[in-house]
Amino acid sequence: MGHWLERNVIEPGKLPLLLALTAFVVTFLVTRLITRLIRAGKGPFRNIETGAVHIHHVVPGVVLTVFGGFGAVSSSRYGFGAAVFAVLFGMGAGLVLDEFALILHLDDVYWSEEGRKSVEVVVLTAALGGLLLVGFSPLGVNDLNQDETQGRGTFLFNIGLNFLLSLIALSKGKARIAIFGVIVPVIALVGAIRLARPNSPWARRFYGRRPRARAKAALRAYRHDRRWARPRRALEELVGGKPDVEPDTVDRR
Repeated sequence: MGHWLERNVIEPGKLPLLLALTAFVVTFLVTRLITRLIRAGKGPFRNIETGAVHIHHVVPGVVLTVFGGFGAVSSSRYGFGAAVFAVLFGMGAGLVLDEFALILHLDDVYWSEEGRKSVEVVVLTAALGGLLLVGFSPLGVNDLNQDETQGRGTFLFNIGLNFLLSLIALSKGKARIAIFGVIVPVIALVGAIRLARPNSPWARRFYGRRPRARAKAALRAYRHDRRWARPRRALEELVGGKPDVEPDTVDRR
């Protein structure tokens, strides 16, 4: 593990990515914990308000993201400064994406059904960052032996092929499969060969004159959503909290 970390994370300069991803996930989890305590009226935490204005945590998140982002691009991938800016960027991104739904809807929908989009975006972002982190870096590693060179060449070829398959999966309306498929060949292949979702660009382009294909795609999408809706909902509530039943009575954080 130590050799892999040195050769594929530290030496090619991916340590800031590891720190940013860790800070991103930890910040999101801590923020969700605090907001749930505030919602329940427990603990010492309270909403931050200036007069009649409630300061959402997306505000300090934007500041940290801008500061950490500009600091990161102005520094190298090595050294203490790069590590600090990476952590700041990860913290800021965690705060911002935790309120992604607020930015999307321009409304405080944090504890509503629409607020679930924030959890989905955070999970997808963390997954993408993790896939980028665990993948081999074809550049930036010195003194590669023959096996390492061959391994990275094979990996580059697989990445290119998987990227094309992932684009097909994305056009079929399967965003999650497309993201994971960039690195995992089988996932991208499955997403590329299966039927598209009914309202996807692929379906509109290729199923327009194929009523049987449209009907089969709609039936498969219905069965898939019905099968996985409850487990996905349970996972989202475990991570992000249970939404309010009545959106009109959403507790303004």
